Amino acid sequence: MKTAALILAAGHGARAPGPVPKQYRPLRLGSAVGRSVEVMLAAPGIDLVQVVIGPGDAGLYAAALAAHADPRLLPPILGGATRQQSALHGLLALEAQAPERVLIHDSARPFVTPDIIARVLAALAHGPAAIPAVPVTDSLKRADDAGGGARSVERAGLWRAQTPQGFAFAPILAAHRAAAAAGQLALSDDAAVAEWAGLPVSLVAGGEHNLKLTTPEDLAMASAHALPDVRSGLGFDVHRFRDGDHVWLCGVRVPHSHGLEGHSDADVALHALTDALLGAVGDGDIGQIFPDSDARWQGAPSHLFVREAVRRVRHRQAQIMNVDITIICEAPRIGPYREDMRRRLAELLEIEAERVGLKATTTENLGFTGRREGIAAMASATVVRVPRPQS
Repeated sequence: MKTAALILAAGHGARAPGPVPKQYRPLRLGSAVGRSVEVMLAAPGIDLVQVVIGPGDAGLYAAALAAHADPRLLPPILGGATRQQSALHGLLALEAQAPERVLIHDSARPFVTPDIIARVLAALAHGPAAIPAVPVTDSLKRADDAGGGARSVERAGLWRAQTPQGFAFAPILAAHRAAAAAGQLALSDDAAVAEWAGLPVSLVAGGEHNLKLTTPEDLAMASAHALPDVRSGLGFDVHRFRDGDHVWLCGVRVPHSHGLEGHSDADVALHALTDALLGAVGDGDIGQIFPDSDARWQGAPSHLFVREAVRRVRHRQAQIMNVDITIICEAPRIGPYREDMRRRLAELLEIEAERVGLKATTTENLGFTGRREGIAAMASATVVRVPRPQS
């Protein structure tokens, strides 16, 4: 089913005056119009993107979209004096492309996410119109004409509409044409146009993050908005076999014909994980913090190393998002102990087990692990730094 995204960027933002319209102002994530186009092009199921711009904004638009050469992005067209007129201009321009569905999106909502887009598109399988919305949670008051005499308004059943608003293409184009012909030119959004034309409109979950940049305060907030500070680390460790009857792997005792040689309990998986965590926050490595020259670590359980690495991650204001470990050996078999290991890792890291990946592989009898001389492990860790608010 051919789907077009129509992005409205023709307004000049009377409530946020400035040297250029708000949709072209530089933010931490690029301009609002540029970001809106990026999200739509990246969303599954979008075949065309049409942007509607204001008179005199062609240069600003070209600069904002200079890095986008996607053939699905059509040349911009000029909008009208109101949002409703601009939407009609955009729909008329798309008519030649014969889309079956259209998403109409305000460029001033640059924080829209693919999951919201997907929910709107999914709802169009069951009706001609669907919009994202969030329930009203604040108490509502209605003032009299003089601005006083506030009275409470019941908020139950009230929702705040967002964009993109999705429609079957032919019905919404017909609705916009009919509204314009009837002089209905002050409808607040495309859902209102659909309602006026008798089209049923369904609601899907929007998001508080999908806010509209309207005031100077909104723009200031967006300018300070930073992408998540995501960091990753890698770890690798090897231990040779020695005489024994078990090995420690991921904090679990596994019976085996041999043990592993090491200053501590030689848990090769936890050692690799410790280095991955330390690497994610740039805090040295296991050899620096727990040197084998220190008698304190003689025979020590390796969960102590992981616990310390977790402490250091948190000290640097970071949160562990997930870890992934691969154990490399011909024997012992890891499968029977995998879930016990995942649970133990989740406990040590204080995260959900679903955030713990654990795999095992062999080297097809090649190399030292193939000759059953020892075990190797690789680990990765992803953390997100969440700075504490400044007092």
